[in-house]
Order: sequence, then C-alpha cells, then structure tokens
Amino acid sequence: MSAQAALITGGATRLGRHFAEALASAGYDIALHVNSSRQEAEEAAKVIRESGRACEIFSCNFLSNAAEDDLGELVRRVKARFPHLGVLVNSASAYEPAPIAQTDMAMLETQFRVNMFTPLLLTRHFADAVDEGRVVNIIDNKVTYHQYPYAAYLLSKKSLADMTRMAALEFSPRLRVNGIAPGVVLPASQRTSDYIQWRIEGIPADRQGHPDHLVQALHYLLDNAFVVGQILFVDGGECINLEGRHSENYPG
Repeated sequence: MSAQAALITGGATRLGRHFAEALASAGYDIALHVNSSRQEAEEAAKVIRESGRACEIFSCNFLSNAAEDDLGELVRRVKARFPHLGVLVNSASAYEPAPIAQTDMAMLETQFRVNMFTPLLLTRHFADAVDEGRVVNIIDNKVTYHQYPYAAYLLSKKSLADMTRMAALEFSPRLRVNGIAPGVVLPASQRTSDYIQWRIEGIPADRQGHPDHLVQALHYLLDNAFVVGQILFVDGGECINLEGRHSENYPG
C-alpha cells in the first residue's frame, strides 16, 4: 500500500483514538480532529509520532454556528497538510439519552448535527478534495432497534446508516463508503459491572467486545475493494437476538 493519510474525527478519545493509532501502525499519516479534548489529542499525537508516522491535530467545533463553513475548511486544511489524504473515518459522536416525551429542539439539533449532518457534509467536502478515497462511518448496533429512551441519538444514527448507503451509491466508484455498527465494546464509564454482565447475557457470542474487533473491521472495510455501502455489525450477534416473546419462553 502506498502511503496515505486518514482524517479521523473525534480521534483523541475512546474508539477514535484506537482507530487513529491502529491506522498509524498500518502506515497511515494521521489528521486527528479534536474539539475539546486537546490534552488527550496531544497525548495521542505523541504516541503516533513516536511510531514513526506524521500526525497533526485539527480543531473544529461541530456545534458552532459556522459549522458548515468550518467543515469545508477542516478538509481543506487537512488536504493542504496531507496531500495524500485518502481516508475519512467519521467517529465523533454525541450521546444523550431521553425519550421522545423529554426531547426538545436543542437536543435534536445537537444529536443530529454531530451524528448525521457533520458526517454527511464532511463526506461531501472529502469527495470534493480527493480523486479517490474511502469513508467509514461509525454507527451503533442500536440502529436495529426502536429503543425510544434514546430517541434523538438513535434517530440520528439511523439516519447516518441510511446516509452511508446513499453516499455509497452517489460517490461510487470514486469513493467507497461503508459503516461499522459497534455493540458492547467501550461502555460509558457510569455503567456498572452488573449492567455489563446483563448486556453480555443477550449477546450470542457470550462476551464483551474489544476495540481490536472494531479495528479489524475497519481494516477489512478499507482493504476490501469490493465492499461498498455495507454496515458491518461488530456486536457478537447481539443485533440478531430478536427472538421475541412467545408461549415457549413465557416465564409464568
């Protein structure tokens, strides 16, 4: 593989950092997008540079009033620094649980701007900037469910899943656009061990996932030239465990 560069949004923390360091290990130079996690971004950049790859930090607030113009400028700045830009990983995410009854316009705007509008517009600007490339959107295995306690978040991720397929059709063959839908891999810090165990009991693989499983999925989507418009669920089969209630599993 000739040297390429990857722009990773939300690349300073959680899954974004795992993706950034893994792609650096695979020979990519890294454009690390960050909003507020500047210290974490500096730490990640140091690790990547010590591995022998170039890494630059690019700040951009996806919720600013000038966000649309900022997104185009972000891609232009990355392209100027890394003319060999060829990969976009939309990993930044906003998450706030609330049912529809407690969802207001501000919450909808935050969830959709970060989780759907930004990946869409970044994909558009990325398509303008590169001759050919690959886009991977990080979604969520919850998109197979109708879990209304996460209404705004889940609706934005469902939209991102549909956008992934639409973009794949629009930009192919010049861009290959795919997605990854993680399951129980990096639960929020407030989740208890009892909660995690309860979630594992609903996973056919009977285990919690590891970031390496998602990294393997990322490499697969980047490397397989015949995979287009797919959403790869990396969740131990949790999303297919939809047996439902019937007379034979009735506990009464």
